[in-house]
Amino acid sequence: MMCGDAIEVRELDELYINLDPIQAAGRLTPEAMKAVIAYGDGYSVCDFCRKPFRLDFIEKPPVKTFHQDLARWLNMDQVRLVAGARRGFHAVAHTFAREGDVVLLTALSHYTEFLAVEAARAIPLEIPKSRGNIITAEAAAEKIEEVMQQHGRPPALLFVDHFDYQFGNEHEVKAIARVAHQYDIKVLYNGAYTVGVLPVDGKDLGVDFVVGSGHKSMAAPAPSGVLAVREEYAGELFRTTAVRGDVTERTFGIKEVEMMGCTLMGVTLVAMMASFPEVRERVRQWDAQLRNSQIVVDALRSIEGTEIVSEYPRRHTLTRVNTTRSFDRVARTHRKRGFFLTSALKERGIAGIIPGATRVWKFNTYGITEQQARHVADAFREIALENGLSVT
Repeated sequence: MMCGDAIEVRELDELYINLDPIQAAGRLTPEAMKAVIAYGDGYSVCDFCRKPFRLDFIEKPPVKTFHQDLARWLNMDQVRLVAGARRGFHAVAHTFAREGDVVLLTALSHYTEFLAVEAARAIPLEIPKSRGNIITAEAAAEKIEEVMQQHGRPPALLFVDHFDYQFGNEHEVKAIARVAHQYDIKVLYNGAYTVGVLPVDGKDLGVDFVVGSGHKSMAAPAPSGVLAVREEYAGELFRTTAVRGDVTERTFGIKEVEMMGCTLMGVTLVAMMASFPEVRERVRQWDAQLRNSQIVVDALRSIEGTEIVSEYPRRHTLTRVNTTRSFDRVARTHRKRGFFLTSALKERGIAGIIPGATRVWKFNTYGITEQQARHVADAFREIALENGLSVT
């Protein structure tokens, strides 16, 4: 079946257990699938946009209520929907960092956080990671002191991931926020791998901004994300336009500058709304997701030469593994070379691992059932035994 000339129907999640590290929690719910069909046209939601002509004021469908619900759910004061987490990083950096200001990131920050700081003409500096690939409050405090000595003033902002994208390790967000606030540094919480999969309470964490990814973790189409803020910073972050055309003398009402007038619209917005009831419910099942992940991790650890590179025990379903001394050893002489592993997994109905990867690679078990987790675990063990590796 084709969607159009040369566009094949995508069936990955229908035909396989998908372990792709960035796709697992962005898989649409059935309700979101319906919304995609109903609201797929470009300006679909704009049918309902009335004065004052801003998306977050639309009452039918209940866009306005959805914003309020999201803010309460994250225990923050105001929310806007954005075209991906990166747009949230950009809005915060552009608003609160001036040219030449230092913004602290971490040694495990995503590249889009660096780009957001660069776009603001600020200076990105990194908090080092520990030997175990954890960002600690102690390292954050040392870096802040270093910035104070070198630049004569504290950083303007600090961005910290709760769980990073490289290892899926948990970092000391709450303690880091406490340290940063002692220097009056505002803190952005990057929840690209948390908002939508596990409970997030912005005020309990002590952060000033919460950014999440709709297409990574909220069962929404790309590009979509959420930007939440405490009331004390909402006025500046969501400031409205003040310009006037010099020829026409036009003004533009309550359009927000950092949102470029309109926030997330159309199918991305409505699909995120459609998934929200299920997303809100599923975060309560995080422990079950971790147990399923542990089944797969234990299977990999039972294969000779295989090392879990992420922190252990695991606190997230995204895991990095080193199979240089196991599956890669097989790949060196196998007729399919490095592709033997993904080929063997695919024969067993499992996909999402980078084709050819047999050294260091990542997987994410989020969303699979216990039965599927046991199937994946058995598959790794079987493939190892078939290729001469021992399994304990």
